[in-house]
Amino acid sequence: MQWEVVIGLETHVQLSTDSKIFSGASTAFGAEPNTQACYIDLALPGALPVLNHGAVERAIRFGLAIHAEVAEKSVFDRKNYFYPDLPKGYQISQFDLPVVKGGEITFRVEPKDGEPYMKTIHLTRAHLEEDAGKSNHGVQPHKSGIDLNRAGTPLLEIVTEPELRSSAEAVGYAKALHALVVWLGISRGNMQEGNFRCDANVSVRPVGETKFGTRCEIKNLNSFKFLQEAIDYEVRRQIEVIEDGGKIVQATRLYDPEQGETREMRTKEDSMDYRYFPDPDLLPCIISPEWKARVAAEMPELPDQMRERFMKDYGLSEYDAAVLTAGRDVADYFCEVCKSAPDKKIAANWVMGEVAANVNATEGMTYATAPVSGAVLADILKRLADGTINGKGAKRIFSLLWEGATDTVDALIEKEGLKQISDASALEGIIDEVLANNAKMVEEFKAGKQKAFNALVGQAMKATRGKANPKQVNEILTKRLKG
Repeated sequence: MQWEVVIGLETHVQLSTDSKIFSGASTAFGAEPNTQACYIDLALPGALPVLNHGAVERAIRFGLAIHAEVAEKSVFDRKNYFYPDLPKGYQISQFDLPVVKGGEITFRVEPKDGEPYMKTIHLTRAHLEEDAGKSNHGVQPHKSGIDLNRAGTPLLEIVTEPELRSSAEAVGYAKALHALVVWLGISRGNMQEGNFRCDANVSVRPVGETKFGTRCEIKNLNSFKFLQEAIDYEVRRQIEVIEDGGKIVQATRLYDPEQGETREMRTKEDSMDYRYFPDPDLLPCIISPEWKARVAAEMPELPDQMRERFMKDYGLSEYDAAVLTAGRDVADYFCEVCKSAPDKKIAANWVMGEVAANVNATEGMTYATAPVSGAVLADILKRLADGTINGKGAKRIFSLLWEGATDTVDALIEKEGLKQISDASALEGIIDEVLANNAKMVEEFKAGKQKAFNALVGQAMKATRGKANPKQVNEILTKRLKG
């Protein structure tokens, strides 16, 4: 039997506010346990929550970016369940009236087998909520510790429609969403710190079936690699269970990366089990048209807009434009180069080639902290374009600057003796000598062997120690050989 995979993702994005969603406690990462939990986070009697204005504004920014409906009125509810690190016995979240409804995200899918393609999926909602604390197991033998520093951390939970059809599509969507929330500045996106965590709802059904199968939810996947591995395993597991005559039980599962398998954590609750009701301590959140308009006016250029601009104004391919807008840092760097670089396509090749290779090879390096700034790279490309240096010389200058050279580009060109020989009369003399010393190659070229021409070019470049202008060398050689 042929099977179709159905996947929906719920992504918890930690918002980049300095304080928590309902209290003034800090959200900074790495503090000693329970040092960033105030009386509101601890749910002491009489403590009342106060909504963080910055958290709401970040939700508005996200809603505008995905072309969703930003609700004029949204309501906070109590989601009731017991867990040791949830002091109140309930979580403040949103249910019937979330802050963001609908929207869509377009992203690039790169399957293991097959050509990359673009896909658009629709979002159900994005709602604000508080995070729970954290259970630290094994603090003492047979005991667990509770750290409430995360309790009350602001989250935006983003829920997709069940429109993903493979682990590759799930990863493509998650990467695009991660890039977008960082681009917008609404989240730091540090997955190691828990800023971006995915829950994957996975089910399978026979191809052609319209009814959904029974789903299982895989919780707290905090890397794209684990997201793909967990989904692939769960798909295989469900197919095997069904084909062996069994039934899938709706459950919450955890992924064990060491064993490469998912394991049942608990049978899955439905919304009715949480007994949602409006939180009596919080008024409805009202977003005025003026507030929304102000946020819209402060929005940065979005990735899809920038991608279209790069293709239209710079003549870049869809692939190159997608790579250069995959993250805010690389997009900002490329834009800085393009302010003065004469050839935007060559600039794109350098950013995706030399710059990307060096950034990725250095742990902790970002485009913003790269030793060669976008403006300096543009200076190198200017000298490449006007013939002052050739490609080899440009790479040498780039390498020296990356390694810490403090001279200007022009000063380094002089210091390293990399200036091209562009004087036609000087090159003609050198090429005449090369032809005289390589008569056999000349005869081979006249006999129709194109490789002989390339060899003669190589000899001319060798004679000038790589300083000759390659374009002029080709032109003069062609003229001489035809003559």
